Formats: sequence, structure tokens, C-alpha cells
Amino acid sequence: PKASQMPEAADPVRIDIIDAASGICDAFGDGLAAQQRWQGRFGADLDGAAPIAAGWISDFFGTCAFQRSEYGRAIGHLMLSFETALATGQIRRAIIVATNIGNGFTSLNAHEAALDWMQRGLDLARPTGWPLSIGMCLMQTAETLRQLGQRDAAQSLLREALSTLAPLSGSRAYAVALEYQGDLALDLGNHVAALESFTRLAARGDALRQNDFQSSARRGQAHALSHLARPVDALAAAQAALALARDHGDASSQIAALNVLADIHARHDLPAPELMMAPNAMLHYLNLALEIAATIEGYTVPGALLDAAAREYAAIGDYERAYNISLRAGAARDQTHSKEATNRAIAMQVQYQTERAQTEGEHHRQLAAAEAQRAEVLQQTSATLEHLSAIGQEITAHLDAAAVFRALDRHVHGLLDATHFSIFLLQPDGESLVCEFGIEAGKQLPRVRITAADPSANTARCLRERREILVELEDEGVTPNLIPGTLATQSLLFAPLRVGERVLGVMTVQSLLAHAYGERERLIFRTLCAYGAIALDNASAYRQVAATQEQLLEKNLELEQAYKALEEVSLTDQLTGLRNRRFFLQNVDADVALSLRGYDVGQHRELTECDLHAAKDLVFFMVDLDHFKEVNDRYGHAAGDSILVQMQERLREVFRESDYVIRWGGEEFLVLARATHRDEAPGVAERMRRAVAERDFELPDGERLSKTCSIGFACFPFLPEQPRLLSWSQVVELADQGLYIAKRSGRNAWAALYSTEATRPDGVFPRLMQQLGQAVTDGEVRLVSNLTGPLVLSGERRRIGLSSDLELS
Repeated sequence: PKASQMPEAADPVRIDIIDAASGICDAFGDGLAAQQRWQGRFGADLDGAAPIAAGWISDFFGTCAFQRSEYGRAIGHLMLSFETALATGQIRRAIIVATNIGNGFTSLNAHEAALDWMQRGLDLARPTGWPLSIGMCLMQTAETLRQLGQRDAAQSLLREALSTLAPLSGSRAYAVALEYQGDLALDLGNHVAALESFTRLAARGDALRQNDFQSSARRGQAHALSHLARPVDALAAAQAALALARDHGDASSQIAALNVLADIHARHDLPAPELMMAPNAMLHYLNLALEIAATIEGYTVPGALLDAAAREYAAIGDYERAYNISLRAGAARDQTHSKEATNRAIAMQVQYQTERAQTEGEHHRQLAAAEAQRAEVLQQTSATLEHLSAIGQEITAHLDAAAVFRALDRHVHGLLDATHFSIFLLQPDGESLVCEFGIEAGKQLPRVRITAADPSANTARCLRERREILVELEDEGVTPNLIPGTLATQSLLFAPLRVGERVLGVMTVQSLLAHAYGERERLIFRTLCAYGAIALDNASAYRQVAATQEQLLEKNLELEQAYKALEEVSLTDQLTGLRNRRFFLQNVDADVALSLRGYDVGQHRELTECDLHAAKDLVFFMVDLDHFKEVNDRYGHAAGDSILVQMQERLREVFRESDYVIRWGGEEFLVLARATHRDEAPGVAERMRRAVAERDFELPDGERLSKTCSIGFACFPFLPEQPRLLSWSQVVELADQGLYIAKRSGRNAWAALYSTEATRPDGVFPRLMQQLGQAVTDGEVRLVSNLTGPLVLSGERRRIGLSSDLELS
């Protein structure tokens, strides 16, 4: 019935369903207009509504929230709709809602949850065989894989999704697939293909009158046009995308359009935008995108967007802000590209590529049950049926063709009079049969080939006619079809090895006895043929699965090796080969915890002499080459790089392999001496100073250059009696304080700050950083240095950005 007829029929449930469905359709066209039209129609409290109507109404609320980029709220409504659809048997709607929930999590960059919901949709869709449902699940999973960086897997899934949806090219689902195809082409750098996909999407968006496609199409066209050196066209398309997104309150599309506008201005010299509120056009658009992202509840800002903002701030010299944003980018990337999510994506890829063969095997087992049912229809005895069932389980359990042949041979001779038993398999060309297994009177038969068109061969006739053939010969009868070298049998039974509509080959038993195969024997043979066909087809499918799994395991190993290589690169300074700051920050906490455990021993038992002298301290050395800028200015950066490489060699000579030698930045190095006694630190610092000062550095042109270094160090725990008084980052600040004392006092020196018995724990760190001279005068700190003259304690010192405790009083 039509919606207009519902009031006359007094059917409020159907009225609610049709109105909710109408609201959903309107929301896809114009979300704001749909909300204004329908928001007063439904109440927020659905307890009084029928369950099936409540599911549709929740779908409407979720769709409206999705169009407003309120993805967290949308997911909540859609989950209720999903449960209602399952409970009421609406499988197709449950599939659609599951993929929409996955899309919502993808929009929030929560890829692990997205993959879970995509998997639910696939599990519901595959048994149905519905092209629209399967295509939607495949394309949404492909988009999640693309955002996880699994582009090859995404391309494979997306290609099948488009093929599946091809008969439905006028649907919204096909338009979504076009958008995903364009985004994947952009990721792969194929901008011509991307432009073609987004042009097709624009046509579909205009035909469907759906704003999200219209905005996304222009955003994608702008991106592709910019990379195809058409900046004016790209700018116009991007501005059109932004205007459409703003008109309909689509925050997600606004972010995408602003990001593309920033990229266009970065790649091309274009006029600045009106009312620009940032140092340049790129930051203007990126800041607008970040402001909009902050309004989306539960949204994780993409690492690429934060990286772009960090690069632009660094380019204008605002390094502090660039560094802070880069830290946010790293955290976002770790959250959205977790190893767990990546492994989950690989597992879905493996499941997808092997699922068909596994499903076919399951279908074969169902056919075996059907054949057993046929045996029951023929009213065989229960004992025979039980015996055949056990035989079938044994035969179909084998996944190797040779094992299947042996099992069939054993049971054929146990149940039937069979002087001759052979199995012919159809060859891939479909034109001939080959005897893959044959036994006659205990002797193995040769591997005979018979053409499928042979008019005189009963085996070929059985294949062509796809039916069982029984041949009975009299003792004095002539056997014109006898294969040379075989016995003149009297009873010959042939049956096709069928799996569904496919014929794999022919199986035959033959006896020297006349009339050896009655109805019971033919039933047994027919059942054995069915089990044999299923087992042989399973064996073939298993071989294909094994080959696929082997390929996937190799690919998985390659991915793991690539991941480890990338991880190693990310933890290593590319110039010197030393570990970098990221490596240090990942590992320092574990060493601090180990050191503190050594100090905690005294709280549980009396310390021994060995405990008192144990090397349980951490010593942080800050090493800086003196007047390094002059090297770059006078000899060039290649000379400076050469000195830095030689510097790392001398650092490795002085420090142990177990110590962390870190390229901290520029000409500055941080060394963490692990499991060290604090009294040994001055000697190590002096060896380091001499390793630099007493040996010239050799420049690339052969010229030799004398350099010195300044060193500051501090020990953790700073106050052994209270090992947790200062954090390791504060101790690094103290080491940096020592470094600048050495520099201000003449360079080519080292200096360190040690606690004393007079050190007052309360507020000690701010005093040492801001009132060092007074702390030395009061005896709270002991300065240790190789310099014999007075040390210069005051002066400017740059902050290294590890501690935030200087403001504490």
C-alpha cells in the first residue's frame, strides 16, 4: 500500500516505517532540509514504538547525524537499528547498517572497530549472494584497508566490488565505490585515473541530487587537477566543494576540501585567500580544517593533516609549535595505524582469498549428506547405512588424492566383488580421461588415456551421458570393448564422479561373475562414487587453498620485514647511524625503572657491601661540539657532516656498547650510560673531552681540523636518598645546565652538578635551574669540572623541551 493509504488503514507501524524511510532518502539529498522537515515527526524516546519501526527511526536519526559529521552519535543510533533489523529478520537492512557503522568508525579513524563491523556485514552478506549487499561490504572494507595503507589489498577488494555492483551502476552504492576508487587512485599517484573516477562520481551525484557525492567529486577533481598542473581549475573545483559542504553543514567534507585547498596553494603560486588569518594560505586553510575537526565528537585528527600543519609552521620558523603538532601527529598515527589493526586487515585479506575454496568444501560435505539421504530413500538396512556413513567420513577426511584412491580401493573390495577397480579423471582440456588409479586382480594397471568422444569406450559414454551404466555379459558373449591386457569381466558397473553439475571423471568396478551387481551393490557403489567425488574435489580445492596460503604467508613475511625495516629507520639518525631521540624516548623509562628497583632493595632488607657498590646509577651526558657553526660557514655542510660522522666514532670508542648514544640534534649528542656508578662519570667525561681535543678531524678534501667539545652530565637518581625526587627528564635538564656552565666557562671542558648532604628536597629543581649560584653558595649542590678557574654559572641557556616543572615553586 502507498503511504497516503496508511491512515485509512489505521496502521501506525507502517506509517512510522514509511515516514522514516522517506526521511532517510531526504537526508541523503539535503541533510539540513531533511532534519527541518522530519525532526518534529519522531520523538527521541522510542520505548513506545514497535521494535521494527524503532529500528527504522533509529536509522533515520543515525543518517542525519552522519550527514552532520556527528559520527559518534550516528553510530549509537545505527547500532540500535542493526540489532532491531537482526531481531526482525531484515537481513539486507542489517548488512547495510553494519557497513554504515563501519564507515562511521572509519570516519573517526577507529579502523580496528571499523574492520570488526565490516566483517559482520560480510558474514551476513556472503551466504545470501546478493550483489548489492556483498558489493557494499567489499567496498567499505577496501576503504578501511586503504586508510590503513594496505593499498594492494584495497585495490583487489575494490575491483571485485565494482564488478559485483556493475549491474547496479545507478545505485548510491556504486557511486560510493567510484569515490573510493578515485581516492585509491590518488594514493597510488594515478591522477589521470583519479580525475576520470571523480568526473563519473560528479555525474552520479548530480543525477542522484545527493550533496555528499557532489562535494566529494569536486574535492577529488581538485586534488587530481592540482597534480596535473591545472591550478586554476583545481582551485575552482576545491572552492566549489567547500561551498557545497558548508551549505549542508558537512564537517567531514569541509575538512577534506580545506586540506586540498592547502595542498593546492602549497604546490602552486596563487593569490592569497580573502580574510586570511594566518602567515600564509596553507596555514590559513589547515587551521580552518583543524578548527572544524575539533568540533566532531570522537574524531581522531588524521596524522597527515597534522604533519602538513607542522611542516608549514616549521617553514615559517615557528619550531616550537611545529614540534608540538608533530607530536600530536605521531600519537594520531599510532592510534589509527596500530599493529593490531594492520594485522586484522591482513587476516581479513587472507580470509577473503581463501574463503571461496573453504565454502566450496563445506558445500561438498553437505552434498555428501544429501547422497547419504538418497541411500535412505532406497530403503537399505540401517547397518549398511551406518557403515557407509563411517566410510564416507573416512574418505572425505582425506585431503590428498592418492590417499582418497587407497581408501576407495580398500572399501570397494570390502563391500563389492571387484576383480577390476579403476578411477578415470577428466583432464583440464575436457577432451580426455586418464586412468589415475587402477587395480585388477591385485596388479596395478597402466595409466591409460581415453578420448571423451570415443564411441566404443563405456568410460567415455558414462562421462558424456552423466549417468550410471551397468553392462552384463554372458559367458559366451563377445567383449568388443575390452581394453587390451585386461581380464574379460562379466559384470561392469560405471558411474560418473559428480559434484553438483560438474563431472570430475568416472569410477568403474568389474567382476568375473555374472550379475554381480544388484540394487544393493549399485547403491553402495553409487554412494562410494559420491563420497569419492567430494573427497577428490576437496583435495583439489585444498591444493589451491594451500598454494594461496603459501603465497599469502610469503606476502605477510615481506610485510613484517618491511615494517621492521621502517621501524629501524624511524629509530636511527640517517647521517651518523646513531639512535635518534625517538629511540631514546621509547627506551629510557625501562632503564629508569631498572635503576629505581636497585635503590628500592634497601627498603626491604639491609644493604650489603655489594649492594652499596653496585653500578645502579644512570648518567646522562650532554656533548656539544664547540664552534661547530663556523665549520659549516667556512667549509660547507659536507665538511660539517663529515665531522659529525667522525664524532659518532669517537663517542662509540669512549662509551660501552650497552650505553645509548643518541644524535640529539645538530651538533649535540646525548649519551645515557646505563648501570654505571656515579663516581666513575668524571673519568668518562674527561676521556670523551680528550678523544675530541687531542685528535684532529679530517675533512673530505683531506684538510685536518682541530675541534673541541663541551660536556655536561648529571646522575639519576639525583638524590640517592630520595631516588624519585627528580624525574629523568629533569636530570637531563641538569646535565644541559652543566653543558652550558662548561661553555660559558671557556669550552673544551666538562661540568656536572652533584647533590650533597645539605640538599633540600623541597623545590630543589627550580632552585637549581633558576638560582644555581645561591644553591652552590648554600652548599646544596656540588659543581664538578676539569676547569681549575672560576665557573660562570649565570647566563642564557636554551630549553631542551623535556621538563615542564620549572614553574613549580
